[in-house]
Amino acid sequence: MNELEQRQQQVIDDFSVFTDWMDKYEYLIELGKELPAFDETNRTDDSLIKGCQSQVWLAATFDGKQVHFTADSDAIITKGIVSLLIRVLSGLEPNVIVNADLHFIDAIGLKENLSPTRSNGLISMIKQMRMYALAFQSQIEK
Repeated sequence: MNELEQRQQQVIDDFSVFTDWMDKYEYLIELGKELPAFDETNRTDDSLIKGCQSQVWLAATFDGKQVHFTADSDAIITKGIVSLLIRVLSGLEPNVIVNADLHFIDAIGLKENLSPTRSNGLISMIKQMRMYALAFQSQIEK
């Protein structure tokens, strides 16, 4: 099992202890609160994710091997969602992120329990993370 699969399985296992979606929302809120502080210099229009109803800022750095993400949001559930994505994708190589099958989202029932606007936001977050990874991947290939 590769690192991406291990991380997704860990999230699935963590969510499996909750039977009720209200408990899962509470857990998402807790995850959002645990998100490391976001560097205020990254709180720019460029790092603002388009397509999210709430404001979500996402920044990425590349150490030559792995992509590292940081994020923040003005909405507590959204902050929890982006923290889940960071937990699964941050610290992986760009090509792994670009090609990742994020099956944990369906496995924990996240998409089906989000409002349509939050689902669109989730898709926008994933798309932006992949765009960063693609940009870093092209740096490697030069």
